[in-house]
This record gives sequence, C-alpha cells and structure tokens, in this order.
Amino acid sequence: KYLGIDWGEKRIGLAFADEIGIALPLKAAVSTSKKKRMQQIEDTIEQQNAQMLIVGYPINMDGTIGPRAKEVDLFIEELIKRFNLPVERVDERLSSHTVLQGYKEEKAKPRRESGEIDSRAAALILQDFLEAQLYKTNSKIVK
Repeated sequence: KYLGIDWGEKRIGLAFADEIGIALPLKAAVSTSKKKRMQQIEDTIEQQNAQMLIVGYPINMDGTIGPRAKEVDLFIEELIKRFNLPVERVDERLSSHTVLQGYKEEKAKPRRESGEIDSRAAALILQDFLEAQLYKTNSKIVK
C-alpha cells in the first residue's frame, strides 16, 4: 500500500495505490499551516494503511539536482523522522505539465488552490513508480 506525494510549499498532492497497482488521487493537503498539512498526511497514512511513501523528486530537465530538489530532500527527512516508513524518490519531470494537458483536453479549468492538480500529479508519480516495479525497471526511481 503506497502513498504518493507531490510536495509543494503551499499544497501537497496525495494519491494512493494498493496491491492492485492503480494510483488514485486523494484530497490534497492545502491548509495554510504546515503543521495541519503534515497532520493530514499522517491521517491519510493511517486511513489508507500506507506502508511506503513515494515522493515526486523535481530533477531539472538537464538531469541535475537543483534547489527545489534540496527542499524536497528536507521534506523527505521530515517524513522519515515522523512516520518511520520507507520513502522512494521518483523523477517527477513534467508530471504537473501532463496533468494540465489533460485538463486542456477535457476543456476543464482546475482551481490551483484546491490542490486537485497536485493530487493528480501525485497519482502520475505513484503510477510511474508502480509501473517501474511491475516491469522491474528503475528508470524513474531516483537513488
């Protein structure tokens, strides 16, 4: 059972998948309080009985690690300390772009502040991880 996470300073997208292997977006953590966002992650871990956290890792288009990835590293350290669960990093390049393209095709206008885009991005990140496991590749997993 996996919890996918798309970290952002203001919004944290969340998604879940079980042994069936289909990632589904959940309600994003969008509180203005960091403490409340972390509490929502904790509540979601408990509700879904998540055993592993899959975190989108923002690698630059040229493959380098930039300041944003370092912020995610700090967030991951916090997750490990607080929840004591294994964490995998997954290359999230273009995940939000892909989600926005889907909205364009649906002719829908998402409200960014709702966190819906972030949770759909978390579902894409989680699905990439699941498919890498299924096909035994590590193409998207960042070590």
